[in-house]
Amino acid sequence: MGTLLLALTLLQTPRANDETVIDIDIKDADVLDVLRVLAEVGAFNLIADPDVSCSFTLKLEAVPWPQVLDLVLRTCRLAEDRIGDNVVRVATSEQLRHELEERRKYNEEKRLAGPLRTTYQKLAYGRARDIAPILEKFLSPVGSVVFDERTNTLIITDVAR
Repeated sequence: MGTLLLALTLLQTPRANDETVIDIDIKDADVLDVLRVLAEVGAFNLIADPDVSCSFTLKLEAVPWPQVLDLVLRTCRLAEDRIGDNVVRVATSEQLRHELEERRKYNEEKRLAGPLRTTYQKLAYGRARDIAPILEKFLSPVGSVVFDERTNTLIITDVAR
């Protein structure tokens, strides 16, 4: 375990904010210890994933605490996920990227799993045969367009939005 020396300088207000400047001098400190101190200074709740570990040396003078937090996270290849106003979750960059991708896939699948809606558009000034291929480019992957040449009508089926 390293030694952690920390001096705080508050600008104008006794409560910490983004303008709070800190001096920090650490050698071989554990990232979790430093994150806990920064959570205290920044007045936020901290959640660290179990695989968060790193030790490092850092000497900074008169640096705003959010910048110190950013430097610590970058040094250890970590990232933050802000949840609400005052909760910060810290995990590896790779883990957060993976979770974001999973969330995107889930939301896309959820959107595409919605009910399908079919509409009929009778055209007066264009030919349905010519318009159908153009319209297909604007549909979701589950959407389809067919046309009835006899009535010059487009039959469009897609996820209801």
